[in-house]
Amino acid sequence: MQCPLLYRFRVIDKLPQKPSEAATRGTLVHAVLERLFDAPAADRTAPRARALIPGQWDRLLKAKPELTELFAGDAEGERLTRWLGEAERLVERWFSLEDPTRLEPAERELFVEAELESGLRLRGVIDRIDVAPTGDVRIVDYKTGKAPRPEYAEGPLFQMKFYALVIWRLKGIVPRRLQLVYLGSGDVLTYDPMMADLERVERKLLALWEAIALATETGDWRPRPTKLCGWCDHQAVCPEFGGTPPVYPLAVRPAESGEDDQGRMSPVRAEAGRPVALEGR
Repeated sequence: MQCPLLYRFRVIDKLPQKPSEAATRGTLVHAVLERLFDAPAADRTAPRARALIPGQWDRLLKAKPELTELFAGDAEGERLTRWLGEAERLVERWFSLEDPTRLEPAERELFVEAELESGLRLRGVIDRIDVAPTGDVRIVDYKTGKAPRPEYAEGPLFQMKFYALVIWRLKGIVPRRLQLVYLGSGDVLTYDPMMADLERVERKLLALWEAIALATETGDWRPRPTKLCGWCDHQAVCPEFGGTPPVYPLAVRPAESGEDDQGRMSPVRAEAGRPVALEGR
């Protein structure tokens, strides 16, 4: 939805992406908040959470040695120290937004997968699921950035509705609440979905997959310029910056007369060797 050409670069061409300090800090903070719940409720304190940071950073480095590139040339360790301090402040802010001594998550970093009637599979990883004694389900997602302005809130909310749809299709339960915890700005945004919301999301996902399927077959992936382009790793091969994309690695076919002007096809179908799946991130 952000940029069809970027989707192609990441998913089809699999162009390498440089690790970023912001994204890696988010991964580190998520790991700390997940591991904190291993401790008994009374021990889930800010000092304990801060103490988890060095060990979780070491674990990340072992899993992804390329992350050492982030601080290349930082001989004195000043950048790394400052970066770890920023992670500490994000973790500490969480304690002003939620009280982990009063929480017992039903799931943490839960991989979920559901198949729709169309055959489209939805996959995602949910940061936290809380289940109340009444059986009400709350889906919680941590964001290490700042809360968006209202006109830009639909993107993160769509992600949460995606997760809610998967849970609904898996369990037959519409989550009672969707909660976004923005550690960068100290905001907590909530939304209580209705079944009609999830049905609309399902229709949107089917249309999105149809567009992906058509673009995959025709090779017609177009850039969608936004302010986010300035952060893209692939400017050198993007036409919007004077670049030329790599040779398309898949066979292509011309558009068929049965396809409408929006590039939508019906029904969604799986073809040999092609997974039919969308992942929420």
